Amino acid sequence: MYRFLLTPRWIALHVVVLLVIPAFVFLGRWQFGRFEERSANSHDVTANLAAAPVPLESLAGQGVKEADRFRTVTATGTYDPAHALVVRRRPQDGRPGFYVLTPLKLADGRAVIVNRGWVKVGATADTPPDVPTPPGGQVTVTGRLRLGETEESSGIKERPGLPPGQVLLIDPASIGKGLPYRLLDGYVELTRQQPATDPAPAPVPEPDVGAGGGLNFAYGVQWWLFIGVAVGGWILLIRREVADRKRGEATGSEAAGSGDSAKDSAGSGAKDGPGADGGGSSGSPADPANRSESISGG
Repeated sequence: MYRFLLTPRWIALHVVVLLVIPAFVFLGRWQFGRFEERSANSHDVTANLAAAPVPLESLAGQGVKEADRFRTVTATGTYDPAHALVVRRRPQDGRPGFYVLTPLKLADGRAVIVNRGWVKVGATADTPPDVPTPPGGQVTVTGRLRLGETEESSGIKERPGLPPGQVLLIDPASIGKGLPYRLLDGYVELTRQQPATDPAPAPVPEPDVGAGGGLNFAYGVQWWLFIGVAVGGWILLIRREVADRKRGEATGSEAAGSGDSAKDSAGSGAKDGPGADGGGSSGSPADPANRSESISGG
């Protein structure tokens, strides 16, 4: 009954099922891993955003750590507008624009890049944007500590030939090469400053921590449900094939039985017909002997 499972067509189906099961297991585990990573990242970022401000030098003095991303920091110094830059290709609220970078010189002679916010593009691609002037004199800034950008972390490819004063990446190591003072690692994403200025670049929104990888968890469950679908479909096809074969065998048996019955009926009819019985022949008027007896008697 089950020998059909060893035919080439069914062997191919077995191979497909045996291949997709470990593939779905792997994809499910990968999505669950991404869920754990994003959940941990969401937790860390949320905690850093809610933490009390700390002095910038306590976190950026020896290099910014991954765990300190988005920590709120404070720094006091004077802006250096002569070395300000704008960062291309930074849309915000669905509009193209630039980030405004201005070094903040600290009391110890070092400086930190401050992302003062966003401004819209100029009238043409080559027209410099209208950038509000930073306040003069000493200022105290508060903002989110960020890691310097790289091509790998941002997905943005640096290229030469940009207009003066424009960059594509917020990379303190690269920007610092053209400055007369040393830059601290990372940069500060401005949230407020004293004294405030008006007009000022639009603030950069807080990072969207999302659902902590909830979609990845759902995708993981989905991949593992596909395992049940694959196995269930495989069993269903086998059972359907067995049922079809049983029906075929039953139909063949009925057809064979009907044929035998028809033959038996035909045979019985032939035996019961005229002339088939000897006694019937002797009593038949057509028999010559009977006719002679009739004549004699007459």
